[in-house]
Amino acid sequence: MITILNDAPENVAAFNATGEITREDFENLVIPHVKSKVEQFDELNYLLYLNTDLDNFTMGAWLQDALLGIKNITKWNRVAIVTDKDGVQNFTDIFSVLMPGEFKSFPKENLYNALYWCQNGNEVQQ
Repeated sequence: MITILNDAPENVAAFNATGEITREDFENLVIPHVKSKVEQFDELNYLLYLNTDLDNFTMGAWLQDALLGIKNITKWNRVAIVTDKDGVQNFTDIFSVLMPGEFKSFPKENLYNALYWCQNGNEVQQ
């Protein structure tokens, strides 16, 4: 299931992924929410808090996520993936070279730093 992180900054489409993730999660929640943020701010600041194993994403969900990325490719501004999975962190860092906008991974303990970075491009000073 995917839910919206309600305490995210206004200009950030932020989601929490738990349990099994399906195509319907993207169709019914993620895409409409992203679309409204892009319409409102003319850019996409996106955060995904991965609180589930990647095995819990169904093939339809991955396809829908890929289509979302292609559809709004020119609108990507900042994308944060929050996870403790090293493989996902490495993929995010590599993917950032191929896509427009900034992509960055954060460990789960730094969720609020990731939200702050998505909002304005800076990290909280430690």
